[in-house]
Amino acid sequence: MKKDNIEETIDEMGDAFVSPNTNTPMREDAFDKSDSEKVELIQNNVKEIMDTLGLDLTDDSLKGTPLRVAKMFVNETFGGLNPKYKPKASTFQNKYKYGEMLVEKDITLYSTCEHHLLPIVGKAHVGYISNGTVVGLSKMNRIVDFYAKRPQVQERLTMQIVKELQEVLGTEDVACVIDAKHLCVNSRGIRDVSSSTVTSEYGGRFKNPEARRDFLDYINLDTEF
Repeated sequence: MKKDNIEETIDEMGDAFVSPNTNTPMREDAFDKSDSEKVELIQNNVKEIMDTLGLDLTDDSLKGTPLRVAKMFVNETFGGLNPKYKPKASTFQNKYKYGEMLVEKDITLYSTCEHHLLPIVGKAHVGYISNGTVVGLSKMNRIVDFYAKRPQVQERLTMQIVKELQEVLGTEDVACVIDAKHLCVNSRGIRDVSSSTVTSEYGGRFKNPEARRDFLDYINLDTEF
């Protein structure tokens, strides 16, 4: 496909780049290079971008930027691409026989839009109904953070969080709602600073309207202290 045709196709699709697979698109050789090798390569690429933009990389304020960006990409912003950083979510026996839903709400979420590499900032709300096992509360936050730290679309992120907790807990009864602002909408293009995007994924008993309503009521509880 010619360059002009590729650009026309992208313009026509807008932000509707949705993959049918819930897995993040990755090449088979994604981890052939070490983190240090990736940092070096990205550093050179960022330097080239900045140089192309006409920035003076000898300036004290700018000369360290390529390395800082490279380290940030590999170790922080996109650290969730590497399975070695996946949190170990140990489960425990539900000794108290608690049979109602458990909801962890207002989990701070920072991610990156994979279409423009701009930030996604918002809150995730996650709930599950135990089938005999429970998971540490902080592990729910860590799972959200792990899948958020990669180039993302919000729909996929929501589904990945639910899928991971279903596997960890051995139950389909998991739900997730994400409410987030996308800077690709807020700071460029239409520049709508007030809008946010809400996505949800319901598994097992959460597909029941009554359970779903209970979950949403939990989210809306005033829990400010």
